[in-house]
Amino acid sequence: MDAGHEVIASDIRLKDVDPRARKVEANLFAPSEGLFERLGSPDVCLHMAWRDGFKHNSDAHMGDLSGHYHFIKTMLDEGLRQIAVMGSMHEVGYWEGAIDENTPCHPASMYGIAKNALRESTLLLAQQHEATAQWIRAYYIVGDDARGNSIFSKLLAAAQEGKKTFPFTTGKNKYDFINVDVLAKQIAAVVSQDEVNGIINCCTGQPMSLAERVEQYIAENHLDITLDYGAFPDRPYDSPAVWGDNTKIQSIMKSAECS
Repeated sequence: MDAGHEVIASDIRLKDVDPRARKVEANLFAPSEGLFERLGSPDVCLHMAWRDGFKHNSDAHMGDLSGHYHFIKTMLDEGLRQIAVMGSMHEVGYWEGAIDENTPCHPASMYGIAKNALRESTLLLAQQHEATAQWIRAYYIVGDDARGNSIFSKLLAAAQEGKKTFPFTTGKNKYDFINVDVLAKQIAAVVSQDEVNGIINCCTGQPMSLAERVEQYIAENHLDITLDYGAFPDRPYDSPAVWGDNTKIQSIMKSAECS
C-alpha cells in the first residue's frame, strides 16, 4: 500500500489488518464459483495462510493441504495471472550450506512435507495455466514476537513472567535470521514484479548461530534472563549451518530501488 498498490485482504478473521486495505471475509478452504471475482479479480494473489507453522508435526499440515491446493486452483481456473505463495526452508530438510532454487528437497517434518507438496503442485498448476508463479521461501523470522510462537516469542514471554533462566539447546546451529519488517519489504517487492519468478529466497544470505542471535535479542530488548544451554537437545533434522542464497531477492530489491 505504501507503494501505491490497492490491497485486498481476505481471511476468516481480519482483525488488525491495515485499515487502508479492502477486507473480504471468506473461508478460502471452501472456495466457491466466482471466488476470483469476489476477491476483486486481483492482478496478483499472495497466499500466506498456514496453520500450526511452529508445530512441525501437527496433523493440520497434511489435513489442510488439499484446502490450499483447491484455493490456488480455483483462483487460477477463474483467471488469476500471477500467484505467489509463502514457502519455508523446511521444505528442504537436512542441508548444509546455502539453499538456492536448485537445492534438492527431502523434508523431514509434516510441515516441510506439506509445504513442499504445495510448492510442487502450485508450480505445476501455474505452468498448466500459463500463469506466473513465485514461491517465496522464508527462513527464520524475528520481530512481532509478542504475538508469535517462535523461540523469541517464548523467550520474551518467559522474561515478562519474571523467569531468570530459559531452557535452551546448544545454540551452535547457524541459520538465516531476518527481521519481519525487512521480510515484508522483500515480499512486497517480489509480488510487485513478474520478471524474477520461480523459487525466490526472502532472506539475508548471512548465517548466524542461534546462540548469537538469541543473546543479541536479549541485549536488544534488555531482558533480565539467562540461557540454560544444553537443557534441550538439538533437533536431529537441523543442520550445523543453513542459509538462503539471496541472489534473486537482491536483484529484485535493486530493481525496486531504481524504479
